[in-house]
Amino acid sequence: MGTLISDSASSLPVIFLMGPTASGKTELALELCTHFPCDIVSVDSALVYRGLNIGSGKPSAEVLAAFPHRLVDICEPTEIYSAARFREDALEEIAEIRARGRMPLLVGGTGLYFRALRDGLALLPAAHPGIRQRLLEEAEEAGWESLHQRLQTLDPEVAARLHPRDTQRLQRALEVIELTGRPMSEQWDAGTEGRLTGRILTLILAPARRKILHQAIARRFQAMLDSGFVAEVEALRANPDLQSALPAVRSVGYRQVWAYLDGIWDHPTMVQKALAATRQLAKRQLTWLRGEAGAHWFDCHDPGLHGAVRTWLTARLR
Repeated sequence: MGTLISDSASSLPVIFLMGPTASGKTELALELCTHFPCDIVSVDSALVYRGLNIGSGKPSAEVLAAFPHRLVDICEPTEIYSAARFREDALEEIAEIRARGRMPLLVGGTGLYFRALRDGLALLPAAHPGIRQRLLEEAEEAGWESLHQRLQTLDPEVAARLHPRDTQRLQRALEVIELTGRPMSEQWDAGTEGRLTGRILTLILAPARRKILHQAIARRFQAMLDSGFVAEVEALRANPDLQSALPAVRSVGYRQVWAYLDGIWDHPTMVQKALAATRQLAKRQLTWLRGEAGAHWFDCHDPGLHGAVRTWLTARLR
């Protein structure tokens, strides 16, 4: 299966397939695997969790059997999976794939994970549960906007990059300041570890018109509801160790359904909130992607997309 490649295992390129939510990354990845000797590595902060299936857009069991995805279903939703852990896991998977003479195909929409892998990570301290819990309680009392304003004073460079609703990274930035006494932006420049070596081919799927992507988001969320998304979240809630503050539950879609089951919103409001949050996620992802130097962009709604990507990739492998 796939095109023969003359590179030695150590010089095989790594392919980054990036794009916002609902842009068709998985479908394209499966297509590429039928034409090239690729193995898929998931780059998605929700797909790592077992039990988050419908709302995360996780490929079906049949698809995963035919096209195994590495770094899917690797931890419990009660765990906190970090960019640092992803970097370590992904480097191991890439080395193993290359050793087999195949190309790692990294697919997903979690830009922080891609950047941590490609550029390395600043040497930041591990998470501190006590500080995180206190920051969460402060946010519940005063609002995340208040914590964002605090970060603007303590670390304006990081605050400028974060929306007040980007609660996980906002919490982390304040936590790092409390643990080290220094802004995270200073520590980004202090040194890094674990950069990915070798050639990287980066392609980005993005919509020519945002309206079409929003329509795709709405169709996909309705399909999730029709497939039993609410029942999936009800099953997760049965775990007494799974709290609404954990990153798994704070994933887009999951936190809105969780709030609906808490009685905070009625069903129509939950749908509206989930769609709005997903559109905002796509907007943030596109903003992040525009900073990717050297990437080749493709219209994700182009009828000839798959053929165009195959042609582009073939030319670069030669």
